[in-house]
Amino acid sequence: MRRELEHFMIGSSYGGNQDWFRTFMMRLGGCGAETACDSSLYFAIHKGVEGIYPFDAKNLSKREYVDFAHMMEKYLWPRLSGIDKLSIYVEGYSKYLSDRGVTCISMDTLDGSEPYEKAAETVRKQIDRGYPIPTLILNHKDRALKDYVWHWFLINGYDEKDGTMMVKTVTYSGFQWFDLRNMWETGYNNKGGLVLYELMK
Repeated sequence: MRRELEHFMIGSSYGGNQDWFRTFMMRLGGCGAETACDSSLYFAIHKGVEGIYPFDAKNLSKREYVDFAHMMEKYLWPRLSGIDKLSIYVEGYSKYLSDRGVTCISMDTLDGSEPYEKAAETVRKQIDRGYPIPTLILNHKDRALKDYVWHWFLINGYDEKDGTMMVKTVTYSGFQWFDLRNMWETGYNNKGGLVLYELMK
């Protein structure tokens, strides 16, 4: 079974890109802010959440996206160790939502120390319910995932076949498909995990 969520384009870019940001530190460590910005635009465009994006979500531009990212920087700023805990993302993005008067989105987490089977079940559930999944990888043994080390990104799709779950990862203006089991089993004790959105009635 294959399920993919709708996303959004900014020109020819599939979602935002932290390489666009104005400062060196945000280009280096703004992935948490970018993930929150892309989440906000998803909820504005595809879920009709009002007030979550400060500009016109029907007419996206690179300039306004960058302005938005630097607003988000106040809540999810690059720091010496990075946004290296799920709780930091949840706290920062929750504060942003509160300041914007958005009360309909809640967040939970699934720590990277949980077994793969629970991660696969959670990814399936969240995507089936229409929620993109902010994901944090810290270290990883697989060099094919080197661009995802100490990095936040979105998962917005999965494809299950013959007992293997591939997930669609969104970052840097594009997407790739990876084996979730390999991604989840990093080979290190210090792990990231998933942030789980829910829209409240």
